[in-house]
Amino acid sequence: MSLSPRSLSSRSLSSRRTARRLAADAGLLVVAVAFLLPLAWVVLSAFDPHAGLRVKATDGVTLDHFEAILTDEITFTPLLNSLLLCGGATALTVVCAALAAYPLSRYRSRLNRPFLLTILFATSLPITAIMVPVYALFVRVNLIDTMQGTIFFFAASQLPFGIWLMKNFMDGVPKELEEAAWTDGASSLQSLLRIVLPLMGPGVAVVTVFSFVMMWGNFFVPFMLLLSPDLMPASVSINDFFGNRGMVAYGQLAAFSIVYSTPVILLYVLISRRLGAGFALGGAVKG
Repeated sequence: MSLSPRSLSSRSLSSRRTARRLAADAGLLVVAVAFLLPLAWVVLSAFDPHAGLRVKATDGVTLDHFEAILTDEITFTPLLNSLLLCGGATALTVVCAALAAYPLSRYRSRLNRPFLLTILFATSLPITAIMVPVYALFVRVNLIDTMQGTIFFFAASQLPFGIWLMKNFMDGVPKELEEAAWTDGASSLQSLLRIVLPLMGPGVAVVTVFSFVMMWGNFFVPFMLLLSPDLMPASVSINDFFGNRGMVAYGQLAAFSIVYSTPVILLYVLISRRLGAGFALGGAVKG
């Protein structure tokens, strides 16, 4: 029984789709393996008594690497410094981004578009390109080797993208809700705090997580602006595990990496419900 040309064409098209799907799955599998291998090395080496650079099954299970790093000098003080730096800078970024994004979202002006394009351009500037003048400025104003100075610079470096994100989320909140509040005598600041920000909870969560994660893993800024060893965050102190002459404490490095990643994971878990929530505004603007 011969197949019609139409059936042959349909079968050929189905075969090509299957081949493309298999090729895409294979590519995604390669990418997944490339990401999973470093994670596997971190987890396995943290408990391997003879940890090395290779990804291999552990020769046994030990907690000696964790016992060696869980001290004030190696882990707890740098982690506390990181929490102070990144937490303070994230809070400052979110507050300033919300205040700056509100007029951009709610008021029309000829300067809005140039300002947004300037913000977008500022997000593409590499920090390394501006660190020399920033360092000279911090020396002049006595902010070098201070936590508050580093917090200000962290917030300033993340603020452009934070404003951009916050403005896009704020555009999704209907202005009719604010107009109703204004009719009842609320000011613009009150409507921002009581209506807009609560309704754009996912947007605030995204800006918070993005800012915190970008600051948490930043090595260059605190390395340049902080000089005292007791002020160094964990992103800089992790460099201490790389000894002289190429000697590296791989097991302790892996154990410290797990502890160092814990705050970011906990933040994401705590805020994931807000990230997955939608804007429940459908019934709010009816009637």
